[in-house]
Amino acid sequence: MEAPVTTIGIIGTGEVGSQIARAAVANGYKVVIANSRGPETLKGLIDELGPSARAAYAAEAAAAGDFAVIAVPLKLVNDMPVAELAGKVVLDTNNYMTWRDGHFPMVDSGEKTVHELRQEQLPTSKVAKAFTHIQAPSLLRTARPAGDPARRALSVSSDHPEAVDVVTRLYDQFGFDTVDNSPLSESWRTAPGQPAWVQHARQNREQLARNLELAEPVTVT
Repeated sequence: MEAPVTTIGIIGTGEVGSQIARAAVANGYKVVIANSRGPETLKGLIDELGPSARAAYAAEAAAAGDFAVIAVPLKLVNDMPVAELAGKVVLDTNNYMTWRDGHFPMVDSGEKTVHELRQEQLPTSKVAKAFTHIQAPSLLRTARPAGDPARRALSVSSDHPEAVDVVTRLYDQFGFDTVDNSPLSESWRTAPGQPAWVQHARQNREQLARNLELAEPVTVT
């Protein structure tokens, strides 16, 4: 008996969300994807993705997914569908970029990471930081089978082991190895400017683990 096809709810159709959708469909997933403008604006992307994908509003995409991907920046006032994401693993692809997001005092001071804030905003979900130190176009171009010496590694951070398991399985299916950089309080180690971020295009599992160790906290005053 065949296992049921997993559906991924994706919120955000920028470069990251769209590329994750492409990789997901290529690996046998169904995708329900949403943006901030409405399903009718996603016809071109859905036509490209084919019959395994459909467009929806954010709450519908969240409800439809066996797990979800949030590919939009965090806002200090939550704008994600809490009820529809309840009990689900949620992959957060966001990076903190002050030029885009403005300054979050608790992140600038090092008190919390943006992914801890996302977990606080989605208290009944299991948040994992994922896909944050790879350029989106590389997802399909640099994928390699397990054991390939050129296979790259990506990190995952979460306070929930089951979320780490989901991300590890997805990374493997997409063609990447995994380094567990949990909990969410450690997710700053792959932030922009850190060694794991700078070396993202050329690090295997051992090199990524080393670059995580080399990371140094940065506070903004």
